[in-house]
Amino acid sequence: MAAVELQHWWYGGMRAINAALLERFLPPPHNLQILDAGCGTGGDALFLRRYGRVVGLDLAAEALALARQRLPGCLVRGSVVQLPFADQSFDLVTSFDVLYHRAVIDEQHALREMWRVLRPNGRILIRLPAYEWLRSSHDRQVHTRHRYTAGEVQRLLETNGFVIEHLTYALTILFPLSAAVRLLERILPTQQQHTDSAMVMPSKPLNTLLRLPMMVEAAYLARGGRFPFGLSIVSLARKAV
Repeated sequence: MAAVELQHWWYGGMRAINAALLERFLPPPHNLQILDAGCGTGGDALFLRRYGRVVGLDLAAEALALARQRLPGCLVRGSVVQLPFADQSFDLVTSFDVLYHRAVIDEQHALREMWRVLRPNGRILIRLPAYEWLRSSHDRQVHTRHRYTAGEVQRLLETNGFVIEHLTYALTILFPLSAAVRLLERILPTQQQHTDSAMVMPSKPLNTLLRLPMMVEAAYLARGGRFPFGLSIVSLARKAV
């Protein structure tokens, strides 16, 4: 992840989608206090600095050691289910592909913690993988506990004190290809023995080509669009007060 996340088409495309929602609902000037809850090796926290001061939190010491090379002095080790911050400390909390993880036994507890550390009318931006039937070898590699539907994400956010401002599927244009590959794994079980990371850096032309559909999706979302299906679910929500 650390080796590829600043150049890989998937990471770059997802950051474009994140920016589309943030810039639509959080117009400049930006001087926000931001928590990236589950920051991993720091690529998204680095991107979020354009919106204000970022604190990255992660449970994995190995990830934080790599993140410190990019974000010295801005990182905390801790769990999303017990955030080590005072009430109403942040304007924005982000959580990108974290709450699905098997280490997060209760995502509702994590959401309540995020609500607690947000200031009145603060916002949360979360991303989660879509559809249990799309489970693959990659899910085993990244320790997926659950894949979601948009309806589940909506209920989780609303139940835990958030007002949804935008909720959509993403990675829709590439969905047929990816779904076919994942379903093929079930037909050819030997494919499931593959242990290399799914986030291998492709050739430069292919990397550029694969990123283009995600840029199209980001432009559509920036205009208020929503997708009815996709590989991921993205939602921006506001703390209800």
